[in-house]
Amino acid sequence: MPESPFFTAGVIADTHVPDRFNQVSPEILSFLHQTRVNAILHAGDISSPLVIEILKQIAPVYAVRGNRDWAFGKSLPLNKELNLAGVAVGLTHGHGGLKRYLVEKVKYLRAGYDFEKNYRRYLLDLFPRSKVIVFGHTHRQENRWEDGRLIFNPGAAFPCQENGYHVQAGLLRIYAGGRFEAEIILLSETPPPRAK
Repeated sequence: MPESPFFTAGVIADTHVPDRFNQVSPEILSFLHQTRVNAILHAGDISSPLVIEILKQIAPVYAVRGNRDWAFGKSLPLNKELNLAGVAVGLTHGHGGLKRYLVEKVKYLRAGYDFEKNYRRYLLDLFPRSKVIVFGHTHRQENRWEDGRLIFNPGAAFPCQENGYHVQAGLLRIYAGGRFEAEIILLSETPPPRAK
C-alpha cells in the first residue's frame, strides 16, 4: 500500500484574473477541492483579491505579490518563508522587484527562457534555509532538485503560449518524517473565457 502524505498543498501561480481571463479556471477549483488540499500556495500574479477569497473557500491560502498584483498594494509580501508540516518552504513570484524584473525581461527577449541563467542561483540564494522553493512568473513548469533542494513552479493557471495552452497546477506532498515531493499537473487544454 502506498504511503499517504501527512500534508498536501495545492500549488498555483499566474491566475491573472481578470487581466488575462475573467475567472479562475473551474478545472483548478475542482482539482483543489477534490484533492482535499490542506493549504494552497499561490506564487503571484493573482491580479484580483477576489481570487484569494475564492481559494480560501477551499483551504487556507499563502500568497505572494507578483509583478501584476497592483490591486494588492504592499499587503502581500514579495517573498514568504513558511513552515509546512515541519518543512521549510520559500514562496516567491520570482520576478524580484522592478529592477530585477526589467533586467530579466531584456534577457528573455534576447535569448528566451533559461532557468539555469536567470532563476536557479537567484532562487537558491533568496531562500538559503528552505528545503522547497516555490515560484511562478515564467508560466513554465519546473520540478527539479538543485543542491538537495526542490525548486518547483506549477506553471500558469490559465492556458497560454508558454505552457502549451494547458491549465496547470501542482501538488506538494509532505510525508511523516519530513520527506516531500512535488507533482506537476496538466488539467486542461480548453481555455477559460478570455477577458474582454
